[in-house]
Amino acid sequence: MKEMMTVKQASEEWGIFDSRITKLCREGKIPGAVKKGKSWEIPKGTPRPEDHRFKKQPKNETNHLKKLPLPIGISEYRVASTEYYYIDKTMMIKDFLDERPMVSLFTRPRRFGKTLNMDMLKTFFEKCDEDTSIYFQDREIWRYGEYYQGYQGKYPVIFVSFKDIKFESWEQTFEMLKTVIGNEFERHSELADSAKCGEMDKKCYRDIVERQADIISLSGAFAVLSRMLYQHHGEKAVIIIDEYDVPIQQGHSKGFYDKVVDFMRNLFSGGLKDNPALAYGFLTGILRVAKESIFSGLNNLKIYSILDSKYSTYFGFTKEDVRVLTKYYNVEDKYDEICEWYDGFRFGDTDIFNPWSVINYFTDNCLPRTYWLSTGSNSIIGEMLEAADEDIFENLRALLNGDSFLTYVDTSVIYPEIKRNPSTIYSFLLVAGYLKTDHVGLSTDGDYMCTVSLPNKEIRFVYNKEILRKYDNVIAPSSAISIQQAIYANDSADLQRQLRKLLLQSASYFDTVGEVFFQGLFLGLCALFDDQYYVSSNRESGEGRFDIQLMPKHNSQPGILIELKAGKKYTADQLNDLAQAALYQINELKYDTEMKTHGVTAIYKYGVAFSGKNVAVCIE
Repeated sequence: MKEMMTVKQASEEWGIFDSRITKLCREGKIPGAVKKGKSWEIPKGTPRPEDHRFKKQPKNETNHLKKLPLPIGISEYRVASTEYYYIDKTMMIKDFLDERPMVSLFTRPRRFGKTLNMDMLKTFFEKCDEDTSIYFQDREIWRYGEYYQGYQGKYPVIFVSFKDIKFESWEQTFEMLKTVIGNEFERHSELADSAKCGEMDKKCYRDIVERQADIISLSGAFAVLSRMLYQHHGEKAVIIIDEYDVPIQQGHSKGFYDKVVDFMRNLFSGGLKDNPALAYGFLTGILRVAKESIFSGLNNLKIYSILDSKYSTYFGFTKEDVRVLTKYYNVEDKYDEICEWYDGFRFGDTDIFNPWSVINYFTDNCLPRTYWLSTGSNSIIGEMLEAADEDIFENLRALLNGDSFLTYVDTSVIYPEIKRNPSTIYSFLLVAGYLKTDHVGLSTDGDYMCTVSLPNKEIRFVYNKEILRKYDNVIAPSSAISIQQAIYANDSADLQRQLRKLLLQSASYFDTVGEVFFQGLFLGLCALFDDQYYVSSNRESGEGRFDIQLMPKHNSQPGILIELKAGKKYTADQLNDLAQAALYQINELKYDTEMKTHGVTAIYKYGVAFSGKNVAVCIE
């Protein structure tokens, strides 16, 4: 008997994708190829097939195959796994089949591969005319044998994604829900005239396909469609709902939260709760959203958040993934830079990189930028600033200075809690990807006490931009740019002019908004000075407490001390004297002690006095 080789072995020998070789075998274009179970075997020594779809190995100095592109914005598993460089996440399927919870919810930040993973599950489980096993035969899951292979192509699948349902009103949102759900009904056209389905269900099917369903009928859509699929195919249905909470977040932002939550509760309950036609259910989103709010009575739901170790390696890139990428693209010297900009997320016990930013970094000739910033709304930071009190401002300053703090994390938080209970903002920031956990401990009520900090340099830029945008009526973009230019140019005279201009521009705000504005100004300074300074206030140094200190992170930059004083109905001369007194206090009480201890030699000192909307600034 002739010795045979596997498809994978042929792929390595010929330089052709495994899935393409399998397709050629099915089409009879590889002589002697035989099918064994769901896999193909090929006689050893078979010459490489000549086919116009396959490029021959390029002749170049290194004799390497042309590098595959990375899948930017590709959410279809078939395409990503065959035409692009795909980091194998198929072991997620094995982990699921080993445990098989009835309904699984995966919560991760945006752009961490949720949609691609859900499409992978759809492609694996869905029963269809195409032999979709070809998309898995060269993947990790296939190596684990017939038990796992037996689930491939077994079930009818319902797949909907709510990621693009972002509208201004509930009426527009409901129309789009009709379209998204209607499209999925149309995809299962075999049900329209199925003799195995009841007439009432077929009437409901037609109404939804024709976009004529009312809110009651549409809220029962998953129950009806899964029942019809079960009756027609003789197998229970898998229901996959991607980005389930996008319409809910939009409802919170635009004022129709209660309406969208009521609809979603009924939609999910019909499809996922006590549904005899359900095989398994999968959902993804950013937030868990409290069970009593959306998943009322859904006692078969298993939640996998960013604090859970299960499935922690399947969303985003691991350190090993990134090291392999740098080696594949011959940029191993860039690994440390990628870590600085895009590493730092912590899912369960796994260190995770932002995959969207990493693949854009590689595609953009390894130029570090804030790629994640432009992929969605950062309004959550704006809401945090609107609801901020002194403690929140202090914690934000700590974050921007590179510090961490301990906070309670509520895993069942809902959107309205942001304004009712501002402290929940840290829970939102954590699950949305704006914070990372340095340490996780359990609280007395079963939730978590976490030490949190900023994940990386990219997220710092997100904070800086949103904070400066919030305070751009005080710190104008032109002022911000001028101050930053003065710092980077090490132009002491210009820096003094720009800081004095900033303080003069801020005079009326000090008079009208009081202490909260001080906090906002300090926070704006943190954002303004980026990673050049540690900004702090009301801390001991020398023989007293300074008002504002900007400690340089590099001693080549000047240190900055600002002492503030205020009086009522002061004349111009009195105000100048008060500013001089503030400057005298900096020197008399030796506020520069801490800076000098750290080796800072150039220190700018500002005495600032306010009276109503008038201001005087003395500089040394």
